[in-house]
Amino acid sequence: MVRDALQKAHPHLKFDIITMKTHGDKILNVALSKIGSKSLFTKELEIALEEKRVDIVVHSLKDLPTTLPEGMVIGAVCEREDPRDAVIMHPKHLEASLATLPKGSVIGTSSVRRAAQLKRKFPDLVFESVRGNLNTRLRKLEEGNTYDALILAAAGIMRMGWQHKISQYLEEETCMHAVGQGALAVECREDDSGTVALLSPLVHRDTTVAVIAERALMCTLEGGCSAPVAVHTKITEDQLDLQGGVWSLDGSEERRHTMSTPLAEPDSSSDPVEQPAKVAKVSTTPYTGVVSHQDLDHFMSQAYTLGVKLAKHLLSRGADEILKAAKEENKANLPSNNPNLPPSSSNLQKKEVENNDS
Repeated sequence: MVRDALQKAHPHLKFDIITMKTHGDKILNVALSKIGSKSLFTKELEIALEEKRVDIVVHSLKDLPTTLPEGMVIGAVCEREDPRDAVIMHPKHLEASLATLPKGSVIGTSSVRRAAQLKRKFPDLVFESVRGNLNTRLRKLEEGNTYDALILAAAGIMRMGWQHKISQYLEEETCMHAVGQGALAVECREDDSGTVALLSPLVHRDTTVAVIAERALMCTLEGGCSAPVAVHTKITEDQLDLQGGVWSLDGSEERRHTMSTPLAEPDSSSDPVEQPAKVAKVSTTPYTGVVSHQDLDHFMSQAYTLGVKLAKHLLSRGADEILKAAKEENKANLPSNNPNLPPSSSNLQKKEVENNDS
């Protein structure tokens, strides 16, 4: 997808793909929230970037922390696919929805965010962790009797061509999505201005603005895979709406709120003075690692401010205590010498921050 877009934008260049597995891909028997490491799906890839074995890395944006390792930036955020979560039912429940499943039905999900929200909505259902790639999870559902349904990101299901397997899409009233869900991010080295420029055609304005707001909220809350934080964004022609929420692990406590900001164009000079051509501007500190391209800087600033403002509002209503309790509960379940932690290597390990659910 990303390579095809780059090839179309730069037909005179050749782009090779190198596939890599991360530590998170290899731990399939432990819930993400209980592993205890915060860069499970990014560390090995960023080490390859740092060592210049690769020039760009493509991530699911929800896997990228809101504070990147020193020297790394998000060079482009591509157009977002469907950010919602979706339900795939066991063959014996094909006509059912979450609301009509029998009491005690077991729902498989790797996400504390999904589980917390859905426990609140459907207290008669049981939520259990399920790990593995999409093929593995689907096989566990269809070939066994452990799970009655799975909750997965709709975008991932669609990329596999499995739309026909979806029984139900979860709207924001039922289950808000993860920060950055449905979007691909292209990471590169901050000092590689040539690559940053090459990535410019991939930048999608509305997606970039939306995820800046979401990531600003997450960063200010200091949330992560061990705490249920969820968002929903909507962009109209001249307004950005951001809804954010925090839940206790059992879903009994909830803090959610919506705020909006106008996406106003910056004031322009009344005199038609010719301006120099704009180039990609690296702006890592204010915008959670995302490079500002072309005319987006003003909109990114508005989105970032909105995310911070909403996070502070949630914190003022007790979200900090909910997050603290969730993190402590997960920490209490970690072994003192966790064998699932990835080995230390490279200075990239010095800045480990949150990894969102999958």
